[in-house]
Amino acid sequence: MRKLGYLGPRGTFSQEALKIYLDISRKKAGKSGNEKSEKGEKGITSEGCKGRDVYDVYDKYDEIEVRDYITIRDMLFDVENGKIEEAVVPLENSLEGSVNEILDIMANEVDLKYKAEVVVVIRQNLLVKKGTSAENIRCIYSHPQAIGQCRKYISCNFSKAEIKPVYSTAGAAELVAAGEGNCAAIGSLVAAEEYGLDVYARDIQDGENNFTRFAAVSRHDSPKSGYDKTSIVFSTEDKPGSLYKILDIFNLWDINMTRIESRPAKKQLGCYIFFVDIEGHRDDDDVRDALTMVKRKTSFYKFLGSYPRYRI
Repeated sequence: MRKLGYLGPRGTFSQEALKIYLDISRKKAGKSGNEKSEKGEKGITSEGCKGRDVYDVYDKYDEIEVRDYITIRDMLFDVENGKIEEAVVPLENSLEGSVNEILDIMANEVDLKYKAEVVVVIRQNLLVKKGTSAENIRCIYSHPQAIGQCRKYISCNFSKAEIKPVYSTAGAAELVAAGEGNCAAIGSLVAAEEYGLDVYARDIQDGENNFTRFAAVSRHDSPKSGYDKTSIVFSTEDKPGSLYKILDIFNLWDINMTRIESRPAKKQLGCYIFFVDIEGHRDDDDVRDALTMVKRKTSFYKFLGSYPRYRI
């Protein structure tokens, strides 16, 4: 049985990303995903415990067991320890930027690889318990990323409400459902349905182009598909032009760099590591040669995987 994890509970955008990833896997296996398994319609059944589903897949595996997690760290450690095979994690949002926790863990705490990427259109909504009016809303729960995506709406409509960050948007919905009707949650329509909440306002995010990029993380990356991306993280010597010299390697090999971001190296003030995404696969001759040169020229280097690019 193939075991996968996502950031729960049920009703999160991470769960939606996982479903998209599974659909892609089914299509690659040449299956429609509309078949019925003996355990339920469309291959989806419940084991009887909350937040734990089994998806029937149509590749070399007979079943998939899906587990939800409260923290990214616990989920990735379970991947590294072999308790699950893959985990779907959020990497970056078009409005709020990167999820720093996943970057730090991938760079410093685990030896894992990106296996695939998925991009999800994010539509945030204000969810309330049935019968709750705007005057009754004293606090708003949500994940910090979701709160950041809706700053303008909150400021204009609920400037006096207490903002309470929680570990997930679905967790926020769950808290509101269990509350007394004086709080709201920012989350998805799926979360509203899952926890029996009313949708007070739809599409409250600050920008229409609100996308989150997710990655499937595993102990191994993916074989060459012909439309790939490669991720690395590195640090350079503290010398003038050292970063420029590394990035110029990709220019010399005519490799397009799609992303660069710095994070503290967590060693001393002013010491940074750099996350870089490039087009191409580690098995491409030019990418292989460029990465070999980067590894030689950097003081720290870690390969984070080659994987199929998501087609939006």
